[in-house]
Amino acid sequence: MAVVVDQTIPFSKSDLDLENPARWNALLPLMRPSLRQAQTPKGQTILIDQSLQSSPYVQLAAIGRSGNFSSHLLSERNVVAIVTEKEGAGILTAHDILHTLQSAGISVSQGLVVARFGKETQIEPVHDNILEIEVDDELKLDHILALLSQATESAKVSLHQTADLLKVFLKTVTTSSATFQTGISDGKPVVLYGHGSEPYESAKGALQKDLKQAMKAHTAQNKSVTYSVHYSDINGLSRLENSILGLEIVSFLDEQNLPYRLSNSALLNHDSQARGWSISVCPVPQQLLAPQSKPAPPLETSQTAEQASTGSTKLTSKIQFDDATVRRRIINGCNKLIESEPTITEYDTIVGDGDCGYTLRSGAQQTLTFLSSHPSHLSALPTALSALVDQLSIDMGGTSGALYCIFLSSLAQSLLTSHSIADAAVDAKEHLLHFTRAREGDRTCLDCLIPFVEALRETRGDEQVALGRAREGVERTKELEARLGRSSYLDEGATKGVPDPGAYGLLMLLEGLCTD
Repeated sequence: MAVVVDQTIPFSKSDLDLENPARWNALLPLMRPSLRQAQTPKGQTILIDQSLQSSPYVQLAAIGRSGNFSSHLLSERNVVAIVTEKEGAGILTAHDILHTLQSAGISVSQGLVVARFGKETQIEPVHDNILEIEVDDELKLDHILALLSQATESAKVSLHQTADLLKVFLKTVTTSSATFQTGISDGKPVVLYGHGSEPYESAKGALQKDLKQAMKAHTAQNKSVTYSVHYSDINGLSRLENSILGLEIVSFLDEQNLPYRLSNSALLNHDSQARGWSISVCPVPQQLLAPQSKPAPPLETSQTAEQASTGSTKLTSKIQFDDATVRRRIINGCNKLIESEPTITEYDTIVGDGDCGYTLRSGAQQTLTFLSSHPSHLSALPTALSALVDQLSIDMGGTSGALYCIFLSSLAQSLLTSHSIADAAVDAKEHLLHFTRAREGDRTCLDCLIPFVEALRETRGDEQVALGRAREGVERTKELEARLGRSSYLDEGATKGVPDPGAYGLLMLLEGLCTD
């Protein structure tokens, strides 16, 4: 027997009042504190991200559909202006936005892209250092925002290369979608695709149909392209469901041996409460978009803990590891972290929930327990890390636990193909960034991790230089404004002078790990 129920949404459309620009002008800065209101010459209010004042890249302004602003406007750190209000003393133009940005002290020396949701799909030639693109689909607008964020460095600093990238997008992009309806067909729930409805068999089957539909037009592409794949959940799938969607998409692309770059966002459809997903695919020349590295997705490890403990399956790395050295360093790192718990807890009591120290200490203690039960197996480090992640993913909670597990799982896979620990760490860091919108400067543990791994690669493994950069990153968090997590709701004065607890805890772990 199958029971299909209507989705329950806590607030009605009228309660949310999302068509009111003033509502968004108040809400969005609460979610992204670096946003400030500014007035255009014609009286419209736009939101400007002051943190991008001196960005070296082409700046991006986004104009979404009234009442349905994408989550990507907040998660993509390259969006300098969000237009919430189009009414005023005249039609809002790209030049009005450019003038407002310049008046607010925002550098637009590399140019400005104005991406808008509209009635047509078109791109205007570059004029007066401005490029305008319009799309008639919110999924495509989200995809554009992600694509410009992920573009190569050379494309990000060149307005003309950005124009080339967007022209490719409009020419080749294909989309598909699936929503789960409340009706019944042949005794089964109904899935509505772009081409019609079918009885529901499985979520995986429905997703593969969508992927095949979106990829159909690209089967003749050569291997010098990167497939930019963007997926959006419709009407609020859970984080777990989103992660599973990402895992299935990556698995599909890997089976086809296709280089790809993955991104995602959330969409709201006020006309229907049906949940589902949309997928957008665009093949892009690799000089404009580089493929991402391919460690295993965080929901999938290469083997079970039982296999790792028995040694029945071992993952071979190009790097040689000495069991005694690896074991000694990990023990030093865990002990240093455990000893630092009171200080981490003190910092987190001031600026957070007070549980960061306990979470990190718990993870360190579980790691020590893991080491004691694996007396001679750390020379196969990728195998050991995969088994450790299996354990930590169950027992280590909180945001810290999720970030550590994703990074360690990615590191285990990167160690299989990388020629140095530094290269593997950078690859793992890049993979982690696909699963969090936190970036360096957001007052998180990434303010320690990013400078450490990048310095490690720049110096070809100089741990002391890398530690110095990590310490500088943690020190900077004392003055940074929190943009994410509980600290972002506190007055700036409450966090000033206090390092981010997660960044400080990671620094203590790294200091121990680098002690031989």
